[in-house]
Amino acid sequence: MNVVGGISDIVGLAFAALFGLLMVVLRVVKRPQPGQDLRPLPALDRLRRAINLTVESGQRLHVSLGRGEIIHPRTASAFVGLSALHKLVEDTAVSDRPTVVTAGTGPLGILARSTLRSAHASANQIERYRPTYGRVTGLTPFSYAAGALFAERDENVAANFLIGSFGPEVALLTDGAFHADALTVAGTDDVAAQAVLYAAADEPLIGEEVFASGAYVGTEEILHGTSLLTQDVFRWLLIAAIILGTLIKMLGVW
Repeated sequence: MNVVGGISDIVGLAFAALFGLLMVVLRVVKRPQPGQDLRPLPALDRLRRAINLTVESGQRLHVSLGRGEIIHPRTASAFVGLSALHKLVEDTAVSDRPTVVTAGTGPLGILARSTLRSAHASANQIERYRPTYGRVTGLTPFSYAAGALFAERDENVAANFLIGSFGPEVALLTDGAFHADALTVAGTDDVAAQAVLYAAADEPLIGEEVFASGAYVGTEEILHGTSLLTQDVFRWLLIAAIILGTLIKMLGVW
């Protein structure tokens, strides 16, 4: 059993190393241009328009990062959310009502506050930063959702961006946004929550769209563009490997 686990770890490490190497090669050879190598994604286009309207109307953007643990494999979506958060906060820092962020774990809440402060500093609006803009609203699924509902209701929120690790409790957030007449763009890595969001969110992000959101909101566009291009290359390599393996099995070669 340990031998199998060791082989699995080695394969995973080799995969990560190959992915990183391919990113470097494509970054040098292809040099993806910001916004030119991305297919249309209406959900995030609508979010960008909503952000512009919130700044002009004096309303807030609410970003909710879910309940991902920072040492768990499923925390990837939360880190994507933090990456997108930095750019979104920069864009709204000049507003009378800057972006407010909610999270469902302590470490994620700390990272959210750090990102908020860094983004305000990058926008030369550090005087507008308040620690209370980043909140841990609960440490259990439904207490977190209930606390985030107060942010949606009491902070004059016009748009919600839900990105991270959620469960079925995300239905409470989308329902609260609906009753507040606020736009909800949402994506998660949880299958059950994806089913809820597909039915309840104004603009759901499906599958890999969650992990592409950083590129679409303009965060480190070249780096994110290279990452997306590398994912496309790996996708075609896996498809080719599956087809080749099927043919070899059918022909009885191995």
